[in-house]
Amino acid sequence: MWASLRVLGIESTCDETAAAVVEADSRGRGKILSNCVLSQIAEHAAFGGVVPEIAARAHVEALDPLIRRALAEADCRIEDLDAIAAAAGPGLIGGVMVGLTTGKAIALAANKPFIAVNHLEAHALTPRLTENIEFPYLLLLVSGGHSQLAAVNGVGDYRRLGSTVDDAVGEAFDKAAKLLGLPYPGGPRVEQTALGGDPARFDFPRPMAGRRNPDFSFSGLKTAVRQEAERIAPLTRTDVADLCASFQAAAVDAIVDRCRAALRVLGDSPQPPTALVAAGGVAANGAIRRALGRLCAETGLRLALPPPNLCSDNGAMIGWAGLERFRLGLTDGMDFAARPRWPLDARQDPRWHGKA
Repeated sequence: MWASLRVLGIESTCDETAAAVVEADSRGRGKILSNCVLSQIAEHAAFGGVVPEIAARAHVEALDPLIRRALAEADCRIEDLDAIAAAAGPGLIGGVMVGLTTGKAIALAANKPFIAVNHLEAHALTPRLTENIEFPYLLLLVSGGHSQLAAVNGVGDYRRLGSTVDDAVGEAFDKAAKLLGLPYPGGPRVEQTALGGDPARFDFPRPMAGRRNPDFSFSGLKTAVRQEAERIAPLTRTDVADLCASFQAAAVDAIVDRCRAALRVLGDSPQPPTALVAAGGVAANGAIRRALGRLCAETGLRLALPPPNLCSDNGAMIGWAGLERFRLGLTDGMDFAARPRWPLDARQDPRWHGKA
């Protein structure tokens, strides 16, 4: 049993500025008291992607008012908080520094404990906020910058099973959208366009299919889409819809196959996973969620999916990860530096130097 706790979470690692207040009761059950997110899509749309300096400046302008709003919506004062948590990486260094410095300043001024949160750990722990699942579980982390499978054994205890050898799946979605002339942000546009397309028209590759090691690869799939689009150009609206549907079907099949490989790796574990968890922005994709549902129905494994608004970057996930760490006595000093690269399993693999 724990004492009831309340934590402010601050997120600024990419193109969402976010602040939230979360709490856990004496039984450890989580609750979101407020979750304020300001997207920068409009600021970056003209460039077809995130511009780091524009993102950092937008965070500076938005963060203080957003924190005040989060506190007001939670009917909470700074004095009522038990700790302050801020994402310290990985991410765009300018944006990370804005949120991290703001979190430190609030903690210092209010004499509150400070927790520097790994953005990836926040995604990994979100299902414990929304569904209160128990350790250990299998994590599928899919976003614009990350594609990996990991065994989540506890707070701060992660074992990477597989990761991408080239592009992340979200990056592949965004690049496919760009070459097909779809507007930014690309991933949701591909999903929306695919609804009106034929997923069987183009036979795109399923990278790494059948491999025992649960790594991902999406570069070849992205290249196949480009080559097919060039072959049949000029593209009609039907062509674009069919390309999107066929690309998405291949990406979904690849993800499910890689999850199967990870489950085989964990098959001999003394303590099998309690659930399959999907997190990260791409986990909001409906086709992926449905396919994972079918996989779990087949294997008898519980599927834990945060609601779509908690798959994308938000302050509630940072606050919850901070709360989980705080109740274990894990706090950080004011000298904690921003980390543009910070693997989830850094303590287990300090030599890590590849893509997450």
